[in-house]
Amino acid sequence: MRILFMGTPDFAVASLRRLVEDGHEICGVFTQPDKPKNRGHKLLPTPVKEYALSQNLPVYQPEKMRDGTALAIVQELVPELIVVAAYGRILPVDILETPKYGSINVHASILPKYRGAAPINWAILNDEPETGVSIMYMAQALDAGDVLRVARTPIGPEEDLPSLWNRLAELGAQALSETIPTLADGTAVRTPQDETQMTYAPMLSKELSPIDWSRSARAIDCQVRGLQPWPCAAAELAGTSFKIYRTAPGAPCTQAPGTILSAGKQGIEVACGDGMSLFVTELQAQGGKRMSAAAYLLGHPISLEK
Repeated sequence: MRILFMGTPDFAVASLRRLVEDGHEICGVFTQPDKPKNRGHKLLPTPVKEYALSQNLPVYQPEKMRDGTALAIVQELVPELIVVAAYGRILPVDILETPKYGSINVHASILPKYRGAAPINWAILNDEPETGVSIMYMAQALDAGDVLRVARTPIGPEEDLPSLWNRLAELGAQALSETIPTLADGTAVRTPQDETQMTYAPMLSKELSPIDWSRSARAIDCQVRGLQPWPCAAAELAGTSFKIYRTAPGAPCTQAPGTILSAGKQGIEVACGDGMSLFVTELQAQGGKRMSAAAYLLGHPISLEK
């Protein structure tokens, strides 16, 4: 099938790679403009652009989607299908309706739950037992189109965002590969979303970072795992500000939430609001490097409250 692909981060590369491996004709790849990164502010290509160029695929990076420029490119390419995966832009209806088979999206949740920009993060933050990927028709409303296929997977009790992100990228690529032939042969089944079950996964912000030790140990652990690699959970321990990257379950305790109970080889043990403690096992002090809590404590011992 002649496909126009639209995507930006590494999550989308898995789907594009699968389309290439399946032998589809990729007539073009839309991705977001190169952006400055790091201290040198050098313009860096998106992961999708890097992969597309490695496959000699034509790349387009329109600054705007509604000024007619993008539509003109789409009409010139004459795709039979548009496939979108984490493109990061809202597409106008005239673009969505251009291809013969319409436009479909690889969305990293079990729709209608977690529509929006950060579905993988929020599934972890809310301690969901499972998540998945939905292949859906694109509609004018955000992530509200009919669903064509859903692939489900359990979320591991200690799984963090980077791990789940990578697994869902591959799961989405497989689901996409299985969906496209059903569009071509007319056997695709469209299932409208149940609007009464809809939930939203808004963009992340630094306001989510501070740890409130009065919450349960499990809720804090979910916060730590779900906010990687940005904005990261954060806490002040013994007067020092840290980003917190990993925690481990502790034991029952009676001390006030936020009290440091121990600091040693197992990490920094902190009392939580549900009468359980939590070990901070991996952290990064402000201006320092990411390391194990045990390694940090070798050079920065913490005196316990008496």
